[in-house]
Amino acid sequence: MTEHQVDIEVLGPWSLATSRTFWEGFAPAALARTGASATLRSVFLNEHDWSRTEVNVTQHDATAVISVSGDGDLEAAVAQVCRFLALDVDARGWPAVGESDAVIADAQRQLPGLRPCGFHSPYEAAAWAVLSQRVRIVQAARLRADLVREHGDDGAFLPPQRLRTLELDLPGRKSEYLRSVADAALDGRLDGPTLRHVDPAEAVSRVAQIKGLGPFSAELVVLRGANAPDAVPAHERRLEAEVTERYGPDRDLVEVSQAWRPFRTWASVHLRALREQRENPTGPHGGSGP
Repeated sequence: MTEHQVDIEVLGPWSLATSRTFWEGFAPAALARTGASATLRSVFLNEHDWSRTEVNVTQHDATAVISVSGDGDLEAAVAQVCRFLALDVDARGWPAVGESDAVIADAQRQLPGLRPCGFHSPYEAAAWAVLSQRVRIVQAARLRADLVREHGDDGAFLPPQRLRTLELDLPGRKSEYLRSVADAALDGRLDGPTLRHVDPAEAVSRVAQIKGLGPFSAELVVLRGANAPDAVPAHERRLEAEVTERYGPDRDLVEVSQAWRPFRTWASVHLRALREQRENPTGPHGGSGP
């Protein structure tokens, strides 16, 4: 196992502490809670070669110190970390969204420096989408934990080449759909950089062609798996309810979100996170939807 460390200049507001707290409450992330530690730690599959990778992230002012270790392409692993922690987004314009929208300004004050953390990869997001279909989040989290414990790679999720070969005893057609997700990952249809850099609507359309992934799941894969910063979920009722509550019944999400460009996903995640905090103040507040 080799190690690689790099310092990344983060452009715009960023608080590792706020982002880590958000991710620790993000249902499928399975982050170990680290108490008062100033370090974010995780283990993930490097989607470049599906090797197990460990990461430690610390913050020094506007610099993220990222240390990764594993047997795969560690430069690719660093880029993946930057993507799933949204450290690769130039957010110097994010405060201006709050200056033009009082609701978002309030969210920015309550969640200072939050950068929406996503899944480790679109592949893991797609697998979670399958596991969480038609079951409660707690049950889906248990199914995922069992898969990782029995078939994962020392805490990391199952590589797709392993997942596609398993005959799993899961509810409904989940086993079949997980194999479809694994095939898509190996075929490159869930490639993070590709989904991140095409138009989000086009990316969602591509992902929705994968067996077992409908429109809601495809949005999850793109918005929280590829961590696209500027898109609005079209199938998120709780976000729509939050917009109605905060902006009034005569305003809708599509209209309101125009003022959030080019950070529509970020604004959506802020509003969802605050709603989760109000509705479930002692439980996960990152949510599992887009």
